[in-house]
Formats: sequence, C-alpha cells, structure tokens
Amino acid sequence: MRERDDELEAPEDRRTRAQRERAALGALSVVYREADAAWAPFSCPASGECCQLTKTGRQPWLWRAEWVRLLERLKRDGRPLPPARADGACPFLDDTGLRCSVYADRPLGCRTFFCDRIRGPERQPAEVMDLLQRKLERLSVALDEEDTGPRPLLDWHRTTLPSLSNLPSPSGRGTG
Repeated sequence: MRERDDELEAPEDRRTRAQRERAALGALSVVYREADAAWAPFSCPASGECCQLTKTGRQPWLWRAEWVRLLERLKRDGRPLPPARADGACPFLDDTGLRCSVYADRPLGCRTFFCDRIRGPERQPAEVMDLLQRKLERLSVALDEEDTGPRPLLDWHRTTLPSLSNLPSPSGRGTG
C-alpha cells in the first residue's frame, strides 16, 4: 500500500503548506466579499434553479482553493462530503433541493447570477468579475503551483469521493 504524500513530508514542509493554505483561504474570503459587493445591486428569486446542474447543463467551475474551502467548511461542521444527488443537482443542496448547505462558503460562480430571472442594473459587473477571476487564479496557484485551472464542481466532487474513502479512519483502518 502506498503511503500518502503528505505523510512523507518533513514537518516544516507540512507547516509551510498549512500556512499557504490559510493565506489562500484568507485571500479567498476577500475575493468573495468583493464579488458579493459587486453583485449587491442584483437579486434573484432564490428558486435554486441554477443549482440543478444536470437540468441546466451549467455548473460552476472551481479553482482548487475554492474546493479546499468547501471541504474545510464540511470539516468545521463535522459533516462528510455529501453523496452525488440522483437528480444531478448540486450535492451541496439541502434535502429539500432548494437551499445551499454551504451558502456562506459557496464558490465564486455561485455568487453570480446567470439565470434569466436576475433583477438589477442593466449591466453586470464584468470588469470586476474578470479582476476577481485573475485574483482567484493567483491565489490558487500560490496554494498549489501545479494547479492546472478551474474544474467543474461535479468533477471535483466525483474525484474527491473515492480519495476520501481510501483515507484511514480514526481507528487507523481504511474505510474502503
């Protein structure tokens, strides 16, 4: 059985990685606040329609830092990564399928309004969003120099579930 890479790192390497992660997640909070301010004049009917990923054929693309933030949120809440939904909707929706269970930590793409029912100024904040996307890219690369770019949310979810099942359980035995 192959050991996990982070178990092979020297303690100072882990500490450096943990410091980079904290800094990236802190910078991500700033990006999210700026996005929320840019979109403040807009509103949506809160139907959850945009979260019906398979039905709409659209899903948010997340950088590694955004995915790490979601996993950290689940960890803080003491919750596991939710399973894929049979209806193809976002796995972070609550049981009703109408509300986001990680709303405060939702990715940048979930903070924008892209449905036809958006209300607000005629012009959306494209320049601000371009700037925020570039900031997000920089902080994700700072977190992981090998980051190859954003990936669809369901890709992150699909590839993370198997890796979580192979992690040792608290008793020291694998779960998968």
